Amino acid sequence: MRARVGLLTVPQVRWVPLPVERERAAWHGPPGASRPVRDVPFVPTPEEVVDDMLGAARLKETDVVYDLGCGDGRIVISAAKFFGARGVGIDVDADRIKSCEQNAAKAGVTGRVRFVQQDLFAANLSEATVVTLYLLPWVNVGLRPKLLKELRPGSRIISHAFSMKDWLPDRVVRVLSGKKILYCWMVPANVQGRWNCTLRLDDGRKREAVLEFEQEYQMVMGASRVKGREVMLEQVKMEGRQLSFMLPYRGGGTSPVMYRCHVDGDVMRGSGRAAWGRATELELRARRKT
Repeated sequence: MRARVGLLTVPQVRWVPLPVERERAAWHGPPGASRPVRDVPFVPTPEEVVDDMLGAARLKETDVVYDLGCGDGRIVISAAKFFGARGVGIDVDADRIKSCEQNAAKAGVTGRVRFVQQDLFAANLSEATVVTLYLLPWVNVGLRPKLLKELRPGSRIISHAFSMKDWLPDRVVRVLSGKKILYCWMVPANVQGRWNCTLRLDDGRKREAVLEFEQEYQMVMGASRVKGREVMLEQVKMEGRQLSFMLPYRGGGTSPVMYRCHVDGDVMRGSGRAAWGRATELELRARRKT
């Protein structure tokens, strides 16, 4: 079945989510219970997998790594010791937090890491540029709205062993000779809706257009309307704040143009190059209709 939405015709996908609250209650009691939340048992991530997780995150010295369910702290400690990044470990178990702090002191990274005893679902993740997970499937699904809401576009999420159901990963990495799986996501910018757009052509003329996007996670479909002509965008790709797409024609001509844009809230700026003809940068500016 297909549904007509604005300019676009998109597939209608039906998915029944896991009963997150019911499964959480089975682990730690009903909402409001005084017992601390213990979402997952402690199973240490193998050191080789820690290295692969940080490598898959393409970690840099400027990153802030949040490990949710940090156990003995090995992921954030490795991030600080070997990459120079800062790290925050969050775990509900007070004994685990004490162990993390001791391990950080032994590794000599206490100035670059900190550990917080807290329910994962109550933590503020807005500082993170990388989030690492080794939890359970239903916990990942339960955290998904929080990750999308609180993390900035372009932030990376690396999960050892478990996916996030209908939020498909950008990459799947097999490690330890294929025995372990890492799921990798980049938080996408929100481009849903209609955008008023100005295109500058290679002869200096401006052309007003309307762009419209439908989005589900990083999967995006788009269409444009220029001088009353409606056309589907091609090769649409969303990577963090970077959106690229091909406009199948250029103004009244016949050459398609590939645009690469940076999305900042309700503003989009970018440039394009025609597939043939003059190799001129064609400016694009757009603002979302509110």
